[in-house]
Amino acid sequence: MKQLEQWINPRVKDIEISGIRKMSNLVARYPGAITLTIGQPDFSTPDHIVEAGREALASNKTAYTPNAGLAELREAIAGFVLAKYGLEYAAADEVIVTAGASQALDITLRTLLTEGSEVILPGPIYPGYEPLVRLCGGKPVYVDTTGNGFKLTAELLEPYLTDHTRCVVLCYPSNPTGRILSAREQDELGELLADRGIFVISDEIYSELIYDGAHRSFASVAGMREKTVVINGLSKSHAMTGWRIGYTLAPAYLSRHMVKVHQYNVTCASSISQYAAVEALTVGIDDALPMREEYRRRRDYTFDRLATMGFELDKPEGAFYLFPSIKRYGLSSMEFAMRLLDEHQVAVMPGDAFSRSGEGYIRLSYAYAMDVLEAGLDRLEAFVRKL
Repeated sequence: MKQLEQWINPRVKDIEISGIRKMSNLVARYPGAITLTIGQPDFSTPDHIVEAGREALASNKTAYTPNAGLAELREAIAGFVLAKYGLEYAAADEVIVTAGASQALDITLRTLLTEGSEVILPGPIYPGYEPLVRLCGGKPVYVDTTGNGFKLTAELLEPYLTDHTRCVVLCYPSNPTGRILSAREQDELGELLADRGIFVISDEIYSELIYDGAHRSFASVAGMREKTVVINGLSKSHAMTGWRIGYTLAPAYLSRHMVKVHQYNVTCASSISQYAAVEALTVGIDDALPMREEYRRRRDYTFDRLATMGFELDKPEGAFYLFPSIKRYGLSSMEFAMRLLDEHQVAVMPGDAFSRSGEGYIRLSYAYAMDVLEAGLDRLEAFVRKL
């Protein structure tokens, strides 16, 4: 009833549906449109993982699991990050299995933030962070990275640190830009933050999709493990978006509080998905490699096409996005995206969906088959030739 709406939590009422979902919903009105919007792998979950899920279901493994996740899955996660990234976490009390990386982020922020806590966000950035910060009573503080190669470096960050800063969010490889931090840039951030009472949330969901060199977790930086929460999951690495398996890696003194929030939030992640995830992180430890090589091919093709069209853009080192500038065309990012959709039936994400810092850019996902990319880029090229 309308008169009761006044009692809804104002923090919830003030939150808007993300620009990503708004655009995706809009595209549904355009039959035949080519969409380059969603960051979802176009690969199917590997067959052996699906079979593990079937076996779990057939064996009626449908009961609650421990709140923090199956012991064998937490062991598999600890083994995976040790083998891949040299990270050492105790499966018993430093790993929590979550319902996707988004829920991992939610329980982390709810554990760390109090009213008025400031959270540093590098803009442009995936829009899922700010609403969670605000729901916790925190204050998002954006740092514009567009003039710094889309990187939050120590020099850029330092002026934004205050007595109210509770944590810094790092999300590399980045959505929407695909950029990563170099080892030197990570070390300099570590030197800046090591002696401050500030946590780091390092969202590393794209860690298996780095094209040159190996992923280096921020938790590896000297002095940072004990104040860093690593967020990761299987959605991108194993094409398991709908299985909803994420995880946190955090020191025991933090994890024992985070798991309380997790317990009252979802009790536990899906049991069937957890058994499938054990298979993914053990037998399928290198499942991401062939996908990564295909993404590399698509990245190179899409980057070259955009550069040839005259777009200014950085070549991404990871993830599966490109973030070209459209400033030369004199249109806002939403105007550009809507005209492209209306006139040539191609959907891209307006950059302002990723904070105000994204204005003047668009995001294209190349997590699509080559024939889709070719057709979409042909239409984009025809559009910009008219501008």
